[in-house]
Amino acid sequence: GAGKSTTIMILTTLLKPTSGKAFVAGFDVTTQAKKVRQSIGYVQQDSTVDEYLTGRENLELQARLNHIPKDQMEDRIDEILGIVELSERQDEPVVTYSGGMRKRLDISGGLLHRPKVLFLDEPTLGLDIQTRYKIWEYIKKIHKEFGMSIFLTTHYMEEADKLCDNISIIDQGKIKVTGSPTSLKNSLGDEMVTFEINPQTSAGDLIPDLRKVPIVKDISVDQSKITVFTTNGDQLIPQLFQITNIAGAKIETISLKKPTLDDVFLSHTGRELREETTKYDRKKEREKMRRIRA
Repeated sequence: GAGKSTTIMILTTLLKPTSGKAFVAGFDVTTQAKKVRQSIGYVQQDSTVDEYLTGRENLELQARLNHIPKDQMEDRIDEILGIVELSERQDEPVVTYSGGMRKRLDISGGLLHRPKVLFLDEPTLGLDIQTRYKIWEYIKKIHKEFGMSIFLTTHYMEEADKLCDNISIIDQGKIKVTGSPTSLKNSLGDEMVTFEINPQTSAGDLIPDLRKVPIVKDISVDQSKITVFTTNGDQLIPQLFQITNIAGAKIETISLKKPTLDDVFLSHTGRELREETTKYDRKKEREKMRRIRA
């Protein structure tokens, strides 16, 4: 419900924006929609391949829909099948393919016409970890060999960390922060110290004193668990024991580690559950469908 798929539908001209402007490959998505479509490839969350056609027949259909010249069609299909390692299974019906193979075929269809920008909407959703890692390899390979921009949405922070040069965290329809994976993690501090105090002490009572420590960059509280982002964890830990001791608190557990993108995400969006944002909004969905048909 953050707005990732809605954003990607606007950028691929499938949904008209209610306000503002967006440009893809230099073209306005509203007034130059046809040129945008000629410049992009789009791979949706759900598989769009035809199960009753073979892998090659699916790509031949995509090639015709994208008006690829007949004298180039066969070579391009051979090239793409080789990149995603489906050459040996190209003449088998897609109904016999695994979920990972179907996703690779989906990505192949988005590459055939050699777009300037490839959109991938949650490309590894629902795949097992081995297949997910393999899809990551293909995405890196495509980016390197074709030199194209790849715009992807994902729920997996590890995926964003491994694949992306630039990341935007979107929450409730708004971009909270943008930057490279390294810069986003460094913005929290070089290290993070997480400790849990005895339930009899309020974590909030410690925050003012913790913020006075020069090497503390940020603080996150989750009930009795406190996470402190710092430039030097080894120096901070003795000071934490001193502060909690003065406050009459007792540290039950403590750990030191490097910040991850998960920590970045939670620091910008909060940690509370948001059941209300996942409820089905019939009026909102009707309005969305009206905009798609317009």
